[in-house]
Amino acid sequence: MSLQTQNICILGATGSIGVNTLSVIDSNSDQYKVVALTANTNRQKLYQQCLKYRPAYAVMNDHQQAALLEKDLKKELGGHSIEVLSGQQGLEFVASLSSVDAVMCAIVGAAGLLPTLAAAKAGKKVLLANKEALVMSGALFMEEIRNNNASLIPIDSEHNAIFQCLPATHSDSLIRGTCSLSELGIEKILLTGSGGPFRTTAVEKLSEMTPQQACAHPNWTMGRKISVDSATMMNKGLEYIEARWLFSAAPEEIEIIIHPQSVVHSMVHYKDGSVLAQLGLPDMRTPIAHGLAYPDRISSEVKGVDFTELAQLTFEASDEQRFPSLRLAREALEAGGCAATVLNAANEVAVDSFLNEQIKFTDIVSIIEDTMAKMDITPADSITSIIDVDGWARRQAEQFVKRHQ
Repeated sequence: MSLQTQNICILGATGSIGVNTLSVIDSNSDQYKVVALTANTNRQKLYQQCLKYRPAYAVMNDHQQAALLEKDLKKELGGHSIEVLSGQQGLEFVASLSSVDAVMCAIVGAAGLLPTLAAAKAGKKVLLANKEALVMSGALFMEEIRNNNASLIPIDSEHNAIFQCLPATHSDSLIRGTCSLSELGIEKILLTGSGGPFRTTAVEKLSEMTPQQACAHPNWTMGRKISVDSATMMNKGLEYIEARWLFSAAPEEIEIIIHPQSVVHSMVHYKDGSVLAQLGLPDMRTPIAHGLAYPDRISSEVKGVDFTELAQLTFEASDEQRFPSLRLAREALEAGGCAATVLNAANEVAVDSFLNEQIKFTDIVSIIEDTMAKMDITPADSITSIIDVDGWARRQAEQFVKRHQ
């Protein structure tokens, strides 16, 4: 079936998700047109993408890099005009363009919150790969989706898997918060995680692990920040909080289990004993293709699973002793208010410090825990309060980083 051409904006085009999105678009070029591409500081990569896709708009978060990009594009393209914008204002502008049908929200971390919200407020098809938008502003974000008749499709492989395992006739209703898991006959959702590169590493050795080792994920190719989150399993903790908002789930309706092979991306356990699982090779092009084409299907150029080649599929209980990030995420969700914002902000500061070799791997969790111990539970009732708490948590975490140096 031929699909109507969709105009696409990619927030975070030079990162892993952005690059994979463009790869899927390349395989289905007659069905998608790239209208806007954005990047943080990677000017050269965005420049090459602009030459290939000729978007109407290009945005760089950094103003000086944007000016250099504009100069380079004018020199190379001559009469072909690509309007270059910069900063948060530019990101929010392209995310809400009237000409854009779908927005791939793939900016890593809290930096993606405001442009992702802008896409929701503009009633777009929101392809959500930025989990922090829901971690930080879950209730507010879902309210904007409902109030502006936006569509929300999760792109994280785990949440996309759950979405695919929901009853097809009610999946949109669940995402919009107009029904519950119980009403759909669902007992719980099962989030799977590989356990990362340190799943079997002796706990007493974890303090010696380097950024290079933490970024060497056994199954997935990801950016450095997300790779470290996978090593601490904070990535799964953030997904736990995200799942609560995406699927209107109570904390006790979400279970995290370890699945080292990363073939079963997540499961839905129904009350009648049925368990539906979504399987696929560990390649982000699969959930990206699903999100772009939903409710139809397009090629992702990813091979299907050859079950005759699978040696085994194994599952283990998650261990909060080995991975205390899971406990911190659970505690943040239970605390409510802006606690998850504090968790996320402290994690971003700590992970960045670890990647810059300022602290040890095991200091990441210590810094998050110390920051959370100092927080007041502020209601997450406005974007302003959320951003204020985010800033406070970052300053606190930076102070704790100094103590660990």
